[in-house]
Amino acid sequence: MQVLLYIAAIVAAVAFLILCISLAMTLSSLKKTLKSVSETMDNLTNQLEGITSETTELLHKTNALAEDIQQKSEKLNTVVDAVKGMGDSVSNLNSSVHRITNSITVEAEKNSDKIAQAVQWSNVAFGIIGKVREMKEERSSGWTVYKSDPNQKRLPSPK
Repeated sequence: MQVLLYIAAIVAAVAFLILCISLAMTLSSLKKTLKSVSETMDNLTNQLEGITSETTELLHKTNALAEDIQQKSEKLNTVVDAVKGMGDSVSNLNSSVHRITNSITVEAEKNSDKIAQAVQWSNVAFGIIGKVREMKEERSSGWTVYKSDPNQKRLPSPK
């Protein structure tokens, strides 16, 4: 029986040894895995720092761009206001021209009889002037003086 006790103790010692060896191997493998995870985390940290700095720089540029757009928008608002003012001026000018045209039309309609009489009298006056000229031409001595045309070809002289 004591022999069995020694054999059981040896079996237990061997089992404990196997357990310790397998635990050591597992811990060694875990150590390699954790070291790899640690290196990956270090690389990831470095990359995140780079991304963070680029993001910060991009944010600064975006803020500067937004500020520039705001300034240009304010300047553009003054241009838009000026164009609106010019449009209002043109509209006022159009309405003034429309009023003047209507006024002239109304006055012309009021005075249409007078205008017609003036046209008739001017036609009569032109008719009288034409008759007077015809009478003067008939009273002339009969001699007609012709003016030479500089573009007309001349006949050769008899010499």
